[in-house]
Amino acid sequence: MLKQVADLLEEGSELNLMLSELGPNQWQDTTPFKSWTVNQVVQHLHGSDIMAVMALKDEKNFRQMQSNMAQVTKLMHPDIEGLDLHQRWWEYFCEMCDLLAELDPKKRVPWFGPDMGVMMFSTARQMEAWSHGQDIFDMFGRNRINKERLKNIVVIGVKTYGWTFINRGLPVPEPAPYIELIGPNAELWEFNERDDQNYVKGDAAEFCHVVTQGRNIEDVELEVLGGPATEWMKIAQCFAGPPEDPPLPGSRTKNFSKY
Repeated sequence: MLKQVADLLEEGSELNLMLSELGPNQWQDTTPFKSWTVNQVVQHLHGSDIMAVMALKDEKNFRQMQSNMAQVTKLMHPDIEGLDLHQRWWEYFCEMCDLLAELDPKKRVPWFGPDMGVMMFSTARQMEAWSHGQDIFDMFGRNRINKERLKNIVVIGVKTYGWTFINRGLPVPEPAPYIELIGPNAELWEFNERDDQNYVKGDAAEFCHVVTQGRNIEDVELEVLGGPATEWMKIAQCFAGPPEDPPLPGSRTKNFSKY
């Protein structure tokens, strides 16, 4: 199995375990993500996974579906909640991983926007599972033990530097900042050319929180220096879709916990 697919399955398994701990009434509890309930967060993931399975199983049908936004919206917002939602999400998630594992790594997967290779598609789905899994961790106020697979999300964050600005109709500041991060096992992860006047340094998980817009840059301890690095970290967005603003300072921390 391709490493990125295995990493995706591990990420989903961690979220599946967390969801298994929820009582029936907790699915209506509010998470710190846009005040969405747990139901809404998992519905969002499940809807995307439904579309992913369609893209992987029937490319022609998926491309036809793309032109019918009413139907896309309906599929992306499944009318199911609680334990039934958990079961259905996990079934589709596992099917998605099985389908990805069977594909030639060189195959392009259709999606909203540019098609993606199997590795990048798997990592994009991992990023979604990780970032929304954090919503549940934050709701419980739990510390998360990240694994080496976090590097996949770091890579997406680094690669979407230019996208952050282009998506907002802004010129891309040059040069791209030097990135120096410490991984979960104290590994040093470096990207771009070394630059002592333009960089982002610090904890890899905190970097991922910022680029997935799970934290405001003011709520992490990343060291940021230089114009391009500073402007990027204020609005970083590593996921597709229209421009989104990061959470307000202080609004997204593990101290949100209501338990």
